[in-house]
Amino acid sequence: MERVVLVTGASGGVGLALCQRLLEEDGRIHLCIACRSVQKSEATRDLILATHPAAQVSTVEVDLGNLASVLRAAQELRCRFQRLDFVYLNAGIMPNPQVNFKALWHGFLSGKMLHMLTTAEGIMTQTDRLNGDGLQEVFTTNLFGHFVLVRQLQSLLCGNEKPSRLIWTSSSNARESAFSLSDYQHAKGQESYSSSKYATDLTSVVLNRRFNNQGLYSSVVCPGLVMTNMTYRILPIFLWKLLMPIMWLIRFFAKTYTLTPYNGAEAHVWLFKQKPEYLDLLVKYHSCTTGLGRRYVEPRKMDVDEDTAEKLYQKLLELEKQFLEKYSELLD
Repeated sequence: MERVVLVTGASGGVGLALCQRLLEEDGRIHLCIACRSVQKSEATRDLILATHPAAQVSTVEVDLGNLASVLRAAQELRCRFQRLDFVYLNAGIMPNPQVNFKALWHGFLSGKMLHMLTTAEGIMTQTDRLNGDGLQEVFTTNLFGHFVLVRQLQSLLCGNEKPSRLIWTSSSNARESAFSLSDYQHAKGQESYSSSKYATDLTSVVLNRRFNNQGLYSSVVCPGLVMTNMTYRILPIFLWKLLMPIMWLIRFFAKTYTLTPYNGAEAHVWLFKQKPEYLDLLVKYHSCTTGLGRRYVEPRKMDVDEDTAEKLYQKLLELEKQFLEKYSELLD
């Protein structure tokens, strides 16, 4: 039977490039693309079929920032499939990103500018807001919505003949300094994206501890600096046009400047071809590109505390319980 692959955030950027690259690797997979609207899903499906006309591509509507939408999508997927082989948890948002040019200048003077440019450490802030469920929007879309989706799809992911895989799109911007267990939704800070990605790394660690013996394995990847709609919102378009030649030059020194979504999906696709039993589950896999454009994957140990990871997981379970009670009519 063909492998079933679910990709969230598939309508553009790394998600769309990933879908196309997976079909280049194995045209027999059943690809299910998850987008926030029916229109986006159908448009994305048509775009993929234009280059892979024989592919099996289905769609599911899900807004990861809306828990009722997540529960409805999970119910639909349980009715449609008997198992899921890969779930790429790729959807994410970074609302109202701002660059701290003063911090960037200090980084230049202190010799830390290259590090800051490759990780956005200390120079990127975002303004978050509450969603309709009263939760922080970035936390919900980037982590909690995916967490609830995985929990609801557990029957399709565990106990299969072959291992199932979760592959989370994290970031080199995932930093412990931006995360607080007492404010795990990051309601009080201005680095919600970084916090949500660090929480993603922590969650993946616990999922492996709890579900590897049931045949479910979790990995995290970093696509590097990719030019997508999310990235272009950081600066005015005219500045990006001025900076692009410089960014191509920086790639000779900063291997995580993958720049294109196709390059950014390198680690995602590499994991598609690996046996999870032999992977280091405390490693993040980074998409990298040489100055001359050669793509490769670099594993790096994650800076995560496993005790903190377990405590966060318990908080996510408690939060999930609250919303399952609220939306009980959407459960089987």
